[in-house]
Amino acid sequence: MESTSPYEIGHGRRLLGSLVALGVGAVALVLLYPGGLGKAGPVEVTGGASVAVYRAVNGVVAEGPSGTGALLDLGADGLLVALGGLLAWVGWGAVRRRSAWGIAGVVLVGVGTGVAYAVSEALKLVVDEERPCRAVRGVASVADCPGVGDWSFPSNHATLAAGLAIGLAVLRPRLAAVALPLGSVVAVARVAAGVHYPHDMLAGAALGAAVVTAAVWSAAPPVARVVAVLLERRGRSTG
Repeated sequence: MESTSPYEIGHGRRLLGSLVALGVGAVALVLLYPGGLGKAGPVEVTGGASVAVYRAVNGVVAEGPSGTGALLDLGADGLLVALGGLLAWVGWGAVRRRSAWGIAGVVLVGVGTGVAYAVSEALKLVVDEERPCRAVRGVASVADCPGVGDWSFPSNHATLAAGLAIGLAVLRPRLAAVALPLGSVVAVARVAAGVHYPHDMLAGAALGAAVVTAAVWSAAPPVARVVAVLLERRGRSTG
């Protein structure tokens, strides 16, 4: 069982890093925020760079074969499952090695991703941004447009994908070459399907990455100590 870890060094730097991560995420959300506070109805974004990119991407996708929308939806969900499976695999390896730090990291990535998802859902209710597949005229969404009241900003898919991908990259840097592209494809697929603006995806990614990074950096040492005690007790009981 591991007794030391690089995370035990530099408590101040870890805390500072966590605050910086949350600050960067908050700034990104503010810069990408389309408005909506204090307005009675939903916010419709119909112009700007994000809409231009949305139109260009969907113009290309619309020329593809029928069934592209269903494939994009299935692919995005499938890649999220794949990222979750990678995290479970890393966690299983940590359990087999009796690594308190490894188990703590996996738990915190999972919890951080869940918290980021909850924040994303709360922001949707505050911002009330209409889906581009209803707001942007002259663009045909290749996937079914979510129902009225299922708001667009930020993207839950991007929040989950970024949280899992960044978490995996932090826990196992070698997995970054796999996890980060998978997370990026999830985000791109949602824009290509026509159900999100690019700024929705960027906001969700910033949210997921910031919360998970802060959770791992700030809480890994105390959680690892608790896990170490539990592993030691389990070892004595099974011995």
